[in-house]
Amino acid sequence: MALLEVRNLQVNYGPIQAVKGIDLDVEECTITALLGANGAGKTSTLRAISGAVKACGSVCLDGSELLGQRAFKTARMGLNMSPEGRLIFAGLTVEENLKAGAYCIKNRRDYDRNLERVTKLFPILKERRKQQAGTLSGGEQQMLAIARALMADPKVLLLDEPSLGLAPLIIKEIFAALQEIRAGGTTILMVEQNALAALKIADYGCVLELGKISMKGPAEQLLGDKRLVEAYLGNKK
Repeated sequence: MALLEVRNLQVNYGPIQAVKGIDLDVEECTITALLGANGAGKTSTLRAISGAVKACGSVCLDGSELLGQRAFKTARMGLNMSPEGRLIFAGLTVEENLKAGAYCIKNRRDYDRNLERVTKLFPILKERRKQQAGTLSGGEQQMLAIARALMADPKVLLLDEPSLGLAPLIIKEIFAALQEIRAGGTTILMVEQNALAALKIADYGCVLELGKISMKGPAEQLLGDKRLVEAYLGNKK
């Protein structure tokens, strides 16, 4: 059984159906990349899974139903999201942002363990811990957003466009950190426009088109698929 099971997921915004009954399995300790063009329904899928928008269907985490729960409850149940645009608390310090992410942690020992984990992943956050988050560079803010989500110690981490607007060297650093996060036992489901970079580190890939899954399978297999290469990878393998 997959750690995260999504069945017949549907998201509607008034008369517009953004997600049209998708099924998705996310295996434990893997990275699954959710790909597709703008407007395909990728972000709506993540937001529905996390409880940020209303949806129909079923979303089970380790056998427990998440759909219908609000986002703060899904975090307590083991699923947390780093949203598109980072949405850090710009007026708070780095340290205060990390504390905010750990609101569901019950004791100091677990908090300290999680803090040590994220500052090892992103050492710059330790150096900048007293600095206002709004003064960080774009790359540092993205690191903070991911670290803040990890402070809740999720079983599944949802990432929405972690490379958006970042320089290639920073993207490489963040994607290396994602591989470390997976190696540490956290499962990742990520939406990413940079399909080639995402599939190079992912175990599985899934392509959304107009709210439906058009293609899915092992990342290595998708990298060799002519249709995907032509549509999303710029004719590069």
